[in-house]
Amino acid sequence: MNVETISHYINVYGYIIIFIFLFFGIVGIPAPEESLLFFLGILILHNQLSLILTLIFSILGAFIGMLTAYAFGKILGNSFISKYGKYIGITNQRLEKVKDRYSNNVHKSIILGFYMPGIRQINPYFAGITKIPFLKFVILSLIGAIIWTVPFILGGYYSGKVFNINPKYVPYLGVLFLFIFLISVLINYLKKNSTRIRQ
Repeated sequence: MNVETISHYINVYGYIIIFIFLFFGIVGIPAPEESLLFFLGILILHNQLSLILTLIFSILGAFIGMLTAYAFGKILGNSFISKYGKYIGITNQRLEKVKDRYSNNVHKSIILGFYMPGIRQINPYFAGITKIPFLKFVILSLIGAIIWTVPFILGGYYSGKVFNINPKYVPYLGVLFLFIFLISVLINYLKKNSTRIRQ
């Protein structure tokens, strides 16, 4: 989806389209996310959007998306895995091991998971499947939604002030963010392996 299309939808439908894009992105329906948030910051800079309303609808879109996916995971997750898990290599034994690890790292998984494409979409479903307490999930999801959306929007706003950013290239930033994330994961993996070898 290009910038012109996104701009058109925002102009026609207003702030609700920001909510919808981010909601869809969280529940797993392909939608521009990081690049959209960055682009919104640029639109705010050019007085095409309100900073406060953009932040509210962005946070709500991500947050409600998390709650919806959590509900699906809690209600349908276990029955889905029981029926189809064997076809994708998920046995009950493997699932129990993953549940234990997830429960021990749930704070990091939910909050920092927002910055990890793919993990961001799986997290709320798995939180529902593992029956993480709802209130705990609500708090962690809200914190995660805030610290994910706000920096990207402000990043677009302040980057637009410093650099003359052509909006046409903004969607490619999503690819750049994914590349940076994959490089950081690879570096951490290599560091851990080198530490194990030394020991």
